[in-house]
Amino acid sequence: MRVIIQRVKRASVIINKTVYSNIDCGLLCYVGFCDTDSEIDFQWVLHKLKTIKFFKGEKSLEDVKGKLLIVSQFTLFARIKKGTKPSWSKAASPELAKSFYNYFIDICKIKFLDVVETGVFGEEMEIDSINDGPYTLFLDTKNKE
Repeated sequence: MRVIIQRVKRASVIINKTVYSNIDCGLLCYVGFCDTDSEIDFQWVLHKLKTIKFFKGEKSLEDVKGKLLIVSQFTLFARIKKGTKPSWSKAASPELAKSFYNYFIDICKIKFLDVVETGVFGEEMEIDSINDGPYTLFLDTKNKE
């Protein structure tokens, strides 16, 4: 599992020129999945989202009462080492990725209660955000450094 996390002042998902979801202060999370992801990967990311001091004054998402906006992003597993066309061979199949995405959202909602908004898996989306900082982190559950 790979996650790009951006601390944002606000962010929204727009589908067909209509705002589908939005957050104010919080974290915009682009998530991508691979075939070998498991409960351990989901729980590790969840723990990081809850405990990392993303915000000024060494505060966590819970400390600032921020929200999460979770957007699927299979392109996080793109391979571009050879040629000019990205390869998606490391990304989970669409069916598996969709089930992982929905499950990850479900466990985030359990842990964060009512502070989780989402995109729509497989939809063409526009993401509008104002990065706060800028502050962006990359998590890879297979390379936990």
